[in-house]
Parts: sequence; structure tokens; C-alpha cells
Amino acid sequence: MKTSALGILAGVATGVLLGVLFAPDKGSKTRNKIKAKSLEAKESLKGEFDSFLDTVSKTYETIIQNGEEILEKGKRKMDKNIDYK
Repeated sequence: MKTSALGILAGVATGVLLGVLFAPDKGSKTRNKIKAKSLEAKESLKGEFDSFLDTVSKTYETIIQNGEEILEKGKRKMDKNIDYK
């Protein structure tokens, strides 16, 4: 899902850039438009990447927590089995 969202965003950015490059404006005006659109794209990509990192971090924490719980359950089960023998 994230990959397709980034692909769409990259496609839109490419389309905007090509549209600006082929627009009949003065060079300085075109450069300013490219700069503005580049900054917008950068901020958007940064937001997407931050969101992705947040998701990965939360998933990692959940996996670690679940692993610790499983380990504790296993230890308790082993202790019960040892006590009965």
C-alpha cells in the first residue's frame, strides 16, 4: 500500500514538473515554479516517510511485546511441568 502511494506521488510530481517545464513562461518564473513544487513534493514525501517509520516502529514494539509474553507463558508452562514430575 505504501509503495503504491509513493509511486502515485512520484508520478504526480513528475507530471507537474513536466507541465511546468513545457509551460510558456519566462525562465526565471519557470525556475521559481519548479523550486516551489519541489519543496512541496519534498515536504509531502517527508510526511509519508515519517508516517511509514512510525508504523514500522509501532509494529516492531508490538512484535517485541508479544514475543516477551509468549516467552513468559512458555516459562510458566515449563515450571508447571517440572513441578509435577
